[in-house]
Amino acid sequence: MRAKKGIVLKKTEKTLNVVVHSYKIDPKYQKRYRATKKFLVHNPENLYTVGDTVRFHETRPISKRKCWVVEKITN
Repeated sequence: MRAKKGIVLKKTEKTLNVVVHSYKIDPKYQKRYRATKKFLVHNPENLYTVGDTVRFHETRPISKRKCWVVEKITN
């Protein structure tokens, strides 16, 4: 089970839009840069709000683009 941690950007009914930042190194210039990826995460109880840091893991496909479910809130 792959788990990720990110910040909630947007909240709709039973869905969170979560952004995950990671740092990568350019192969030629060896400079670090920040890569950003957005995920649609299933939030069945509507417990989390915008600005929360959440941990989520992969699950079966729930809709066309949503195959992640929220685990818990982290600090």
